[in-house]
Amino acid sequence: MRAEEIRDAQRAQPFIPFTMHLADGREFTVVHPDFLWVSRAGRFAIVEDLDGNSEHIDPLMVVSLTIPAGHAESPTS
Repeated sequence: MRAEEIRDAQRAQPFIPFTMHLADGREFTVVHPDFLWVSRAGRFAIVEDLDGNSEHIDPLMVVSLTIPAGHAESPTS
């Protein structure tokens, strides 16, 4: 997935928590826009959970984004 697509979900107004699905089956939910950082070049992203744990992710490994039912659908879902 392009880093810009992830940034678009992060910058949505109003923000809606979303889940990133990776090619290896892992999932990461972004509960607040401040809990996600995408590098300027888009080569990596860092997502943090409510416990302060963080994960470095290659945006190219993100296969889809899920926005909860009742909200606008992600163009990649």
